[in-house]
Amino acid sequence: MNHIGVLYGMEESFPPALVERINQLIADRDLPNLRAESLKVGPVLMAEPSGYRVIIDRISQDVPFYRAFLKNAALSGCTVLNNPFWWSADDKFFNYALASRLGIATPRTALLPHKEHPPDTSERSMRNLTYPLDWDSLFAYIGFPAFLKPHSGGGWKSVYKVNSRAEFFKAYDETGTLCMTLQEGIEFEEYYRCYVIGGERVRIMRYDPLQPHELRYVQGNPPPAPKLAARIEADCRTLCHALGYDINTVEFAVRDGVPYAIDFLNPAPDAARESVGEENFAWVVDAVAELAIETATKPATAPEYRWQRILEGR
Repeated sequence: MNHIGVLYGMEESFPPALVERINQLIADRDLPNLRAESLKVGPVLMAEPSGYRVIIDRISQDVPFYRAFLKNAALSGCTVLNNPFWWSADDKFFNYALASRLGIATPRTALLPHKEHPPDTSERSMRNLTYPLDWDSLFAYIGFPAFLKPHSGGGWKSVYKVNSRAEFFKAYDETGTLCMTLQEGIEFEEYYRCYVIGGERVRIMRYDPLQPHELRYVQGNPPPAPKLAARIEADCRTLCHALGYDINTVEFAVRDGVPYAIDFLNPAPDAARESVGEENFAWVVDAVAELAIETATKPATAPEYRWQRILEGR
């Protein structure tokens, strides 16, 4: 029997609803050799199969044990959504650079050195770093207002909006050993958050990041103008195909009719019924369930790894 496992942490609404929906679709389509369940894992033996054909990962970014387990599972042919190898290596600064090369509107962004030396380093570790830094040219490139935020991370942690040099340096002094970026602030007229499932299914959701978390998804989800919607959908697909994410959200701030890609490293995006709302919740549960079944019922389509050819040739 092929198993689909859902790996999660503190989430309450999405994982059980997803398991239920997958099993409902399995029953409706008479797929007797397939079953979904909440994944269980104990001690992990090297190179041993996981027992799952597909695993949907919602938590390994926070639990190194789970991340290592998923990589071991991939070794035996399990398809993990999302790819744990790329997710481990990815960061938001690279994503911005990639988006700009793909021709997608992206705020001007610069990578900054750590304010404090990372653990187990000293000034001697930084001998290749230009000092003093040319702050004037940096501020001329980015402009104000701007956002100071970690080069990788999420949940709006350690994010500062700065309107001047003085505000920047005050915030920068608080970042400690974090690696930060400084990004042009887009003063937007509209803002959208988009689920992108399987690189193709896109749901555009009106979103207001200035509201409290539970109020950010706008009631009624008023759609963008057709031309803007078409561009947003196309940019979502381009980004997620380039990054290789099967489950992701992409955020756009719209200024003067142009959607600027703001955040698109969200491989375990918020899908809680209480925050995204009933309609968005139903859509994402159904879309991820369809993706899981499609993946489990066709030959493995996970990204090719260098070790695959060696193992297959053995």
